[in-house]
Amino acid sequence: MHRHFEEDLSDLKQKLLTMGSLVERALHQAVKALVERDAQLGLQIFEGEEAINLLQIEIDDRAMRLLALQQPMATDLRLIASAVKINNDLERIGDLCVNIAQRVLSLINQPPISPMIDMPRMAALAEKMLHDGLDAFVNRNADLARTVLESDDKVDRLRDDIFQELVRFMTTHPDAVQRGIDLLLISRNIERVADHATNIAEDVIYVVAGRDVRHHIEETIRPN
Repeated sequence: MHRHFEEDLSDLKQKLLTMGSLVERALHQAVKALVERDAQLGLQIFEGEEAINLLQIEIDDRAMRLLALQQPMATDLRLIASAVKINNDLERIGDLCVNIAQRVLSLINQPPISPMIDMPRMAALAEKMLHDGLDAFVNRNADLARTVLESDDKVDRLRDDIFQELVRFMTTHPDAVQRGIDLLLISRNIERVADHATNIAEDVIYVVAGRDVRHHIEETIRPN
């Protein structure tokens, strides 16, 4: 029974990593489509959405069966509970990538707004947060997870800078208001990606340290 539980738990983690890989790719494609004005790349994100949604359902089902049939204790229980939450965050990031792709396809048919402000920089930071959050999960690395938490404020500052720059631009270029709004929505979606990456990092710290660090209570963390 114990051996089967370990195998099922390992399979759950592997499915979650597969989900993470699909979502990472979608995010990278969405940003690349924006920067390179590549409609074909943007369309690929819609094509990959179903695979992400189906995998989310499969992961939730496996996690629920582990909880119901194996009655895990302590660390294993925290891991499975966190896997369910991470799975949900990854699915939401997939949805945000679709939102970005929709705005990108709208922008491609219009003259570009140049320069692109800090959007690529903000997106690269959000991508790294997601990658590091998943890496921290794989390696049970609470220190790496904490660096993800620290990066969230940087993304928020870039979002604020982008907002101010785009508002100034739209004020002096009334014909570009719709394009500016599309870019504002993209920046908002990227910022939400960073928020979900932060959630993943918080769950990693919960698994490793057994402490809930939401709402900036990092000072209470002590490893078990």
